[in-house]
Amino acid sequence: MLHTLVIGSLAASLLGLPVLDDPVPTTNPPAERITVEIVTVNGSGCRQGTAAVATAPDNTAFTVTYSDYLAQAGAGTAPTDFRKNCQLVLQVKVPGGFTYAIGQADYRGFAHLERGASGMQRASYYIQGTSPTEARSHSFAGPVSDSWQTTDTTDVASLVYAPCGEVRLFNINTELRVNRGSSQPTTTSFMMMDSTDGSVSTTYHFNWMRCD
Repeated sequence: MLHTLVIGSLAASLLGLPVLDDPVPTTNPPAERITVEIVTVNGSGCRQGTAAVATAPDNTAFTVTYSDYLAQAGAGTAPTDFRKNCQLVLQVKVPGGFTYAIGQADYRGFAHLERGASGMQRASYYIQGTSPTEARSHSFAGPVSDSWQTTDTTDVASLVYAPCGEVRLFNINTELRVNRGSSQPTTTSFMMMDSTDGSVSTTYHFNWMRCD
């Protein structure tokens, strides 16, 4: 039976932009629907037209789905296939009277790593005008052939919110790598973060604050 690989929560603080004066955190998201739209997409893991974004109906999160995000190494692969990356720039529009920070990011995919091979998933994200989060890496070792999930969290005290009343772009940088290592040269190892049916996606969870 296959076993899901779950990597524990790792801190990934957003830095650089001061928190609002007299902040009013709230656990209740705005009732009016937010929108998240792709502005630009770039990278070998997300060719034009292969990334999509959707917001949760309750405004608690948004998801990014990829349809061609695959890193691989070994027999039958090209030298550049071992590393794939994606840089997304999103426009997040929220109702007046609210602003947001990203408190948690969940990344999911599937990995097939032969004995002796290894893989790595890395990500960072930031709101326009702030410093990027320190890239957090999660490593995997073969043999394994199963789904994987990693979670990066930000402590409440370290959350940095977008400024009230302004539309700031949200930037996401992700990367997958596969190293053939000592695996047999006739085998192929891969890691993927893509889905053809929407069942595999990355999820970014909002923390909300009122702009009173």
